[in-house]
Amino acid sequence: MIQAVIFDLDGLLVETETICYQILKEILARFGRPFALEEYTRSFSGKPETVNAAHLVEAYKLPFPAEEALERILRREEELHAEGVPLKAGAGELLSYLRQRGYGTAVASSSTRDRALNLLDRHGVTEYFHQFVFAGEVEQGKPAPDVFLKACEKLGRAPGDCLVLEDSGAGIQAAHAAGIPVICVPDLKTPERRFLDMTAAVCPSLWEVIPFLEERSGRGYYRPCKEYDE
Repeated sequence: MIQAVIFDLDGLLVETETICYQILKEILARFGRPFALEEYTRSFSGKPETVNAAHLVEAYKLPFPAEEALERILRREEELHAEGVPLKAGAGELLSYLRQRGYGTAVASSSTRDRALNLLDRHGVTEYFHQFVFAGEVEQGKPAPDVFLKACEKLGRAPGDCLVLEDSGAGIQAAHAAGIPVICVPDLKTPERRFLDMTAAVCPSLWEVIPFLEERSGRGYYRPCKEYDE
């Protein structure tokens, strides 16, 4: 029986992926380099800013080091975050439901602690979570299972008694490797079929997680919301 729910952050709980794409596109535009959304989703989506900064400099031969690219990304990100970053559809309702039903909750993200808590604080939802796992607390990031196993440990729950909510293929793979049921809520792109086959369900928004949990708890009927071609 599911006793706790573990959330990814970027692209799952908070609408940050479109902002990340915008920032990288702006940087490259200054050097006359096009940057398609398809390239972002293929090579940059769901990865830490440090990784993206280094990859951007190397892949596009930018005339400054990765450290400067990271500084530019973080500075522009802070400006855009200050203007407002919305929660994903259904996030507030799901968090209220989980609190009312007594589920344990955690955020497990490759983001830094300060950045993640700043995002959550801006929306007043930090208090909805019992535990947090951020970059630097585990040896290996996603798709390794470390971040989710650490979250289970902090929550005091077995992996089989938790549920992970993810938008990326790497996150799905990490949850699957940890032995935790996972629901995919796609963001800018739907992960490949091989990842979707690892999920308990694929839902168009966080709204649909509520009936899933109701059915699993025996309180209601749930119709699976698979959103990809069989």
